[in-house]
Amino acid sequence: MRVKCVLCDTIENIDDYSVTAKKLRNRPIHTYMCQTCYSRIEDRTNERKETGNFKKYTSKQKEDQYIH
Repeated sequence: MRVKCVLCDTIENIDDYSVTAKKLRNRPIHTYMCQTCYSRIEDRTNERKETGNFKKYTSKQKEDQYIH
């Protein structure tokens, strides 16, 4: 299966029967990112985490008094 990276537009071949290929076929909202772009984003995220300026935003859920 031929796939195109969302960030750098490189075209790669992946195995037709891999989990990634199945996700891309069955759910079109999933996008493909090549390994170089994935590792670059991972490295930069880890650098931001180390500086202390990285904030992870989570949704605040109200606690229901009837569910314990």
